Amino acid sequence: MRGLTLDDLLPLSDYVAQRREFFTAHCRYLDHYRRVRIGPKLTLLFENRQTLWFRVQELLRVARLAEPERVQHELDLYNLLLPSRNCLQAALLIDVANPEKMIEELSLWNWLGGDTVRLRIGERNLASRFVTTRPEDRCIGAAHWVQFHFDVATRRQFADFSQPVSFVVRHSSYGHESPPLSDDVRQSLVEDLELSDRD
Repeated sequence: MRGLTLDDLLPLSDYVAQRREFFTAHCRYLDHYRRVRIGPKLTLLFENRQTLWFRVQELLRVARLAEPERVQHELDLYNLLLPSRNCLQAALLIDVANPEKMIEELSLWNWLGGDTVRLRIGERNLASRFVTTRPEDRCIGAAHWVQFHFDVATRRQFADFSQPVSFVVRHSSYGHESPPLSDDVRQSLVEDLELSDRD
């Protein structure tokens, strides 16, 4: 998928003036097309150009970054989160019920791996790949990055809406499956893969 460029971004003053509208639209978009809940504690949030645009604009707002060289550096990093050919990427977010016990609650998730999160298409299961596997990655807390790599057959099944698709988590005492993906979420993810083919 084509990465964001400096030309895609709004000047900081323009973004801040419209931030409330952008935030509302962003939340609606995530809920309708990009967010998948897996049980009470985990959420997959799939990235694309639209989700990344808001992330970058927020970063620039909070950090007050405006120098083109520094903004380009951030874009180079964030563009790595975009879907690529035959691969979807998502943030795996862990809900923390009690922030005062964050370390204790997150300790359950210390050993996340490829068998932890799976994409289920009909009777077929596709293992994920965790990008955040180093000890220093584990220290960042309640967000991790996970990838789903598709071969030709799996991609064909994923685009066949007659077969149900869901996400399954099996980790320690936590075992949950998401509801079947809505057609809107699924179509959005299929389009990510198609766009990545063309770029």
